[in-house]
Amino acid sequence: MSVGEEVRAEESEPQQSLGTSAARNLATTTKSAPQMQEISSRWLLRTLPWVNVQGGTYRVNRRLSYSVGDGRVTFVKTGDQVRVIPAELGELPALREYGDQEVLGELAVRCRQREYAPGELLASFGSAADEVFLLAHGKVEKIGTGPYGDDAVLGVLADGAYFGEQALLDRDAIWEYTARAVTTCTVLTLPRQDLEQVAERSESLAGHLQGLRSVPQQRANSYGEKQIDLSAGHVGEAVLPGTYVDYDAAPREYELSVAQTVLRVHSRVADLYNQPMNQTEHQLRLTVEALKERQEHELVNNREFGLLNNCEYDQRLQPHDGVPGPDDLDELISRRRGTKMLLAHPRAIAAIGRELNKRGLVPETIDMGGTRIPTWRGVPIYPCNKIPVSEARTTSIIAMRTGEEEQGVIGLQQTGIPDEIEPSLSVRFMGISEQAIISYLVTTYYSAAVLVPDALGVLENVEIGRWR
Repeated sequence: MSVGEEVRAEESEPQQSLGTSAARNLATTTKSAPQMQEISSRWLLRTLPWVNVQGGTYRVNRRLSYSVGDGRVTFVKTGDQVRVIPAELGELPALREYGDQEVLGELAVRCRQREYAPGELLASFGSAADEVFLLAHGKVEKIGTGPYGDDAVLGVLADGAYFGEQALLDRDAIWEYTARAVTTCTVLTLPRQDLEQVAERSESLAGHLQGLRSVPQQRANSYGEKQIDLSAGHVGEAVLPGTYVDYDAAPREYELSVAQTVLRVHSRVADLYNQPMNQTEHQLRLTVEALKERQEHELVNNREFGLLNNCEYDQRLQPHDGVPGPDDLDELISRRRGTKMLLAHPRAIAAIGRELNKRGLVPETIDMGGTRIPTWRGVPIYPCNKIPVSEARTTSIIAMRTGEEEQGVIGLQQTGIPDEIEPSLSVRFMGISEQAIISYLVTTYYSAAVLVPDALGVLENVEIGRWR
């Protein structure tokens, strides 16, 4: 008998017991709670110290600082032509707080585009500095002379940076370092001669520049803060200097941000389909999870208070070889005292592991609530999938010193709000509509503050797609 004949014979035999499909109608299935793929580890929310803010605003008072022009320049690209946005020229110290858009527009037109190949010099040490460079695209190394006469890399500049700004005000300025292109670079240059020609026809610009030249050089420490005069090592009855600590007259204030949604549940669902699992409870649970995911995303990416956008320019570093090597991590950590944590996209952590493997290094791990977290120099590297990865497969790594007592980065919240179910998170009953729909207002308030600039640093343009 063939196989087909055996199957037909079995099908023709009468059924001798209850089938499984019919039996399921009398059985109670075992169900899981509703699952959600969006939920992540949210290490930033878990490790950031939270400060209770009464009144919804947190003011950061600092010593008076004289540093200006710490931003970046933005460009517009049309085909192979690059133009600087006129208002962005205000990032240059010489044009800081100058608001005549017509004059800035004329200066923007006078910026000349240049292309440099890898290894080509943009400026040489000791030569006259008569123009400012605006780096539209590419990477440039600042090279100086080391203590033993060899070349030393003083820093790496990338898209949006500028250098040589002293040339716009000082006719005797010289290059104190050599600028060399690491990759193919597109730059715009603004010569001092062009600035002076425009100033001859514009009284407002001439007055602005004259005012900058007439202001006496302010005595400041290495952080740009007003110097506190002290005397040390003296003997006898020396006359001690008098001093005072000046404060910033316009300190920054952080207002609590908000994430909200209205959860709607039909009364029929809440009444009839509430066993064995409470429908309203699980709807709220998943909604709260989504709000927390959005909260962490905002803490990283928000334009007003997000970590990536609030890092000072001098605390932004570029990897020397593109990939996140141990030398780059060392440089990032060394920029601040007591770095408490690093935040990186999981793919960036994988790239760090590849670079360490190439050098035969094995990072130590620590136990954090049952999870093994890799470390570098004792600083834990927490995964954070809210840090964006560009189409070019580049991302950023964030380094932070945290805590209010340490003058670090802190999270802001307000506890004790009405109908609070977690600190600074509330669920308010909004009533039942004529369509028998129950509504709940789910709200969370939050923000983040950087108490001093060196509490936060970012390693930018980290390549995560290089495998060799």
